[in-house]
Amino acid sequence: MSVSIRLSRGGAKKRPYYRIVVASSRSPRDGSFIEKIGSYNPMLAKDDAKRVVLDTERAKHWLSVGAQPTDRVARFLDAAGVKERAARNNPNKAEPGEKAKERAEERAEKAKAAAEAANPPAEEPAAEEAAPPSEEAAEA
Repeated sequence: MSVSIRLSRGGAKKRPYYRIVVASSRSPRDGSFIEKIGSYNPMLAKDDAKRVVLDTERAKHWLSVGAQPTDRVARFLDAAGVKERAARNNPNKAEPGEKAKERAEERAEKAKAAAEAANPPAEEPAAEEAAPPSEEAAEA
């Protein structure tokens, strides 16, 4: 049986309150759990001591027997000094998708075409000025 350390939601609508529980990975989020090892109240200030309450001894025990914490619980365990959370890096996260790239290219082509249509190239007036002197200029 795969065991995970995760959050179980409680509280009223728009007033969340979470229990940090050890549960089977197959059980539903708010379903049955094996043991409650803490609580998390996101409505409290970030510097409040009661925002995250965690039984570190029980958390260490469950980690030692193979329980896998979720990302959010891993943050709490890292802050408590129980388990170090590996830094995550996704350099492609902000990169647009293929369709967005295609649309951007199409927009750039249209803008370039509109700019060329608005500014037609000048018809070589400099070549006419540099032409050899005409007969009229020679008579004078």
